[in-house]
Amino acid sequence: MLTNVAAVVLDGVHPFELGVVSEVFGLDRSDEGLPVYDFAVASAEGPVLSTHAGYAIITAYGLERLEEADLITVPAGDSYVTRDFPPELLDSLRRAADRGTRVLSVCTGVFVLGAAGLLDGRRCAVHWRHAEELMRRFPRAVVEPDVLYVDEDPVITSAGTAAGIDACLHLVRRENGVEVANAIARRMIVPPHRDGGQAQYIERPLPRTRCDTVGEVLAWMERHLDQEVTVDRLAARAHMSPRTFARRFQQETGTTPYRWLLRQRLLRAQELLETTDETVDTIAYRSGFGNAAALRHQFVRALGTTPNSYRRTFRGPGTGSAA
Repeated sequence: MLTNVAAVVLDGVHPFELGVVSEVFGLDRSDEGLPVYDFAVASAEGPVLSTHAGYAIITAYGLERLEEADLITVPAGDSYVTRDFPPELLDSLRRAADRGTRVLSVCTGVFVLGAAGLLDGRRCAVHWRHAEELMRRFPRAVVEPDVLYVDEDPVITSAGTAAGIDACLHLVRRENGVEVANAIARRMIVPPHRDGGQAQYIERPLPRTRCDTVGEVLAWMERHLDQEVTVDRLAARAHMSPRTFARRFQQETGTTPYRWLLRQRLLRAQELLETTDETVDTIAYRSGFGNAAALRHQFVRALGTTPNSYRRTFRGPGTGSAA
């Protein structure tokens, strides 16, 4: 389980991106029964650092704090796209990755990971504005310029600020479970999940208001995950042609109806595995997969584990029901 988190910062750090990781991992939410992370901000360039917003931050921790962390976050910073980084920091990040510590970048923090060699041969995400420069500086990186985040364990990279929130919640969900991630998202008033492969280029906000073309259809889909649906059926509910509906859905959510529905069904299955004693067959039916075999296939494909193994991880030994 994720317990010890460090945010490593350099001169010119962006306060908002630092605030993203501080908000997810640095708040005590024990009054809600949520885990408390041992969180600290560590400096790679002295105890007093400037920010691009014109004020300074002070921290008592240096790079030695990274040695005990099981997650190191690297927020964005001013001129990270072009500057050099302290060799000691790059060595610390390499050692961390070698011992299995996860390293997560937000926006231009990915350039620090590239300088440490952690992107070599790995897929990675970055804000679309910096994709070409990242490719130029680190030609061995597999840059995906149009996605929100990429999890190439132990290296997780994200695009702009909001995508950093998505990547952090993705990791919480993976390590601490759906309920914890959803509870943190509710406190932050953000969507509990956006898939990493979702496009950065969303032409309209995520549909959650009456003004969104497909918002009511999304709400219906969430209530009927156990039902068989087709684009034709969804388009009819939205009073559109299938072609127009599919185009509007992509524009407003950044993904396809199939991928959106599959991810929501997986999240429902995860929640039921964590919170109920129902059999895998029953959970497969309730979450829309139909049978245990189909659920196992999609679960392993998306999460790299079986439903019963997932249940044991988040509920402890002695739990889990036979299919």
